[in-house]
Amino acid sequence: MTNSIYVLQIETGAEARFVEQVRKDPRVDVTERSGLCLWWPRRKLRIRRRGRRVNVVAPVFPGYLFLQAPEIDETLFRTLRSTRGFYRFLRDNRNIEPLGGKDLETIRHFLSFGEVLDRSTVTFDENNRIVVQRGPLKGLEGLIIKVDKRKRRAKVRLDLYENSFSVDLGFEILEASR
Repeated sequence: MTNSIYVLQIETGAEARFVEQVRKDPRVDVTERSGLCLWWPRRKLRIRRRGRRVNVVAPVFPGYLFLQAPEIDETLFRTLRSTRGFYRFLRDNRNIEPLGGKDLETIRHFLSFGEVLDRSTVTFDENNRIVVQRGPLKGLEGLIIKVDKRKRRAKVRLDLYENSFSVDLGFEILEASR
């Protein structure tokens, strides 16, 4: 039996608490050994706070977690549903669908870099277009809708269950050696 990846919508800002509660719950074994994994993808960004640049870690998909499981059985469904902050499975609780197609490719792409995405390394070509050398932006160049060199962020348009939204991902500029 292969594991599928399901999407949980939860209270935005309560992701860490939710993951901790589920991992401590004795009714489910959320470990790779059991085939259940709960992921909360986050990204590293540099922001200005009170005039100073600081590093922060922010969710890639605020309010969403990803669950790898062979199936959603009744015990798992009830456990997740009763955990504080849970809203629903996507599409909905009566029609729980695992990710597939491009949605699954996108999530696997991000998860391949670990749960906390580091900044990508980029250069700019002679036409001032971004060229990703390595990192989470690699392979997503066609989805970049805006680049802010000053903030060192690229806004990427992503789709999930036919809904489109944008995510800022950080980058470092690799200076060309002379």
